[in-house]
Amino acid sequence: MLAEPLHCLEDPAEGRMPKYKALRDELMRDILSGAYPPGSYLPSENKLVEKYGVSRVTVRLALDLLRDAELVDGHRGKGHLVRNLKAIQDLGRLQGFGEIMAPLGVGTRSQVLSAGEVEAPSEVAQALRLERGARVVRIERLRIAANVTMSMDVSFFPLEIGAQLLKLDLANVDIFKLIETSLGIEISFADIVMDVVAPHKQMRGHLALGPDERLIRIERLSHDMNCRPIDFEYLYARPESHRFKLRVPRW
Repeated sequence: MLAEPLHCLEDPAEGRMPKYKALRDELMRDILSGAYPPGSYLPSENKLVEKYGVSRVTVRLALDLLRDAELVDGHRGKGHLVRNLKAIQDLGRLQGFGEIMAPLGVGTRSQVLSAGEVEAPSEVAQALRLERGARVVRIERLRIAANVTMSMDVSFFPLEIGAQLLKLDLANVDIFKLIETSLGIEISFADIVMDVVAPHKQMRGHLALGPDERLIRIERLSHDMNCRPIDFEYLYARPESHRFKLRVPRW
């Protein structure tokens, strides 16, 4: 049994947290910690009832929430199969990695691999509307959720923006949030192009890729409210760790 399990968790907005949400959180922690790795099955409903001292209804509601978060799949007669953690990105919204993962209740962080001034590559200078040879700030990060490395981001910023970002908490706060809250720049929209690429050797090591595995590459150019390009980046994502959705009108 848990120490004060499911009975003493409180939500500041709602008072005491419902038992099924507390159980969902406990099972999610076990999944993300590796206690129930992808491809394994959660304990049966009967065993969960016994282990946590809750009703079958509570267990089923908690499992429903885990299915909604796409952390498990229900299989009749077998139980609930644990899935890979996925970042579900709505391409109709412009969100940072932390914002994408927040609905799952998963904590995120970044490992900054490099950060500093460089000469803008030609495609970066063109995207950011800079002169050839202009200096920009380049920030390279691994994006990590629940100790799982989900993607690698390589971002470029005009010098006046990037120099300020270098002084801020790049490891624990989304860059979008830093731009809007710390720099006071409101982000309006982004242009996105997606393709599939073969990663270079260093990237394979960072993302633990096999020799033949490929990556989804997202090229994203974000603009402020004055339509000025302020952030050009390449986001390299493992296919099994990301899912994309978009509502497309008929006309």
